[in-house]
Amino acid sequence: MEIVHTIKELQAALSALRAQGKTVGLVPTMGALHEGHASLVKRCVAENDIAVVSVFVNPTQFNDKNDLEKYPRTVDADCRLLEACGVAFAFVPSVEEIYPEPDTRHFSYPPLDTVMEGKYRPGHFNGVCQVVSKLFDIVKPDRAYFGEKDYQQLAIIREMVRQMRFPLEIIGCPIVREADGLALSSRNKRLTSEQRVQALQISQTLFASVDYAKTHTVGETRLFVEDRIAASEGLKLEYFELVDGNTLQSIADWKDTDCPVGCITVFCGEVRLIDNIKYKER
Repeated sequence: MEIVHTIKELQAALSALRAQGKTVGLVPTMGALHEGHASLVKRCVAENDIAVVSVFVNPTQFNDKNDLEKYPRTVDADCRLLEACGVAFAFVPSVEEIYPEPDTRHFSYPPLDTVMEGKYRPGHFNGVCQVVSKLFDIVKPDRAYFGEKDYQQLAIIREMVRQMRFPLEIIGCPIVREADGLALSSRNKRLTSEQRVQALQISQTLFASVDYAKTHTVGETRLFVEDRIAASEGLKLEYFELVDGNTLQSIADWKDTDCPVGCITVFCGEVRLIDNIKYKER
């Protein structure tokens, strides 16, 4: 595996490989890699001749400077994981390399980006689209891989690709969980051992809500989740929304969609955790 720090170096290498007819896959990451990332990376390696993984903590998608400063950075360990997965290139650029000057582009994809994370983290998705579009321009991948844990992000990136006509395929990959059900997240590293136990209530509540929803209304299911999180020590609910999995708009009745999804964000101490779950296809 080659560790590349500049756009020029990466593009030169990829250009030579493309000339040989090689296909290129991309996994954009912010590092602090775990087995959830590894599942995306392994799929990318399996489905493309060349796998490129970016490791870049993107400052423009943080609306909280403290969150940016505290975000885990484990580049050496990340590169060891990527090499073990069979990655050809780890792209580890500096902020100056990606943003030699401020990115003033504005991305807007309502109603997808005006709800949930878009409401509580203003500017977040604009920053995501800035960096992902740059990576698409730099790497020019045939396929790019994103995790379904960031369900709203995946929907917005699909829409960005459609509107900007990027010639690539977006592959969504299922959530990877710990054996006890907690969704894998780079932010989990910030949890104390006690908080790690408390955070488990998030996925347990979502799992329980799927069974509950079989015999209850949307409104009752929403209250079921809200009440369970409220009763859980150490947790503070930011939002729980039951939405159409395609439009991300709230539903009032199970009949409103063939693809109901529950999206949740919870603070465990100061650590903000997200998760989601799909309800039975209706």
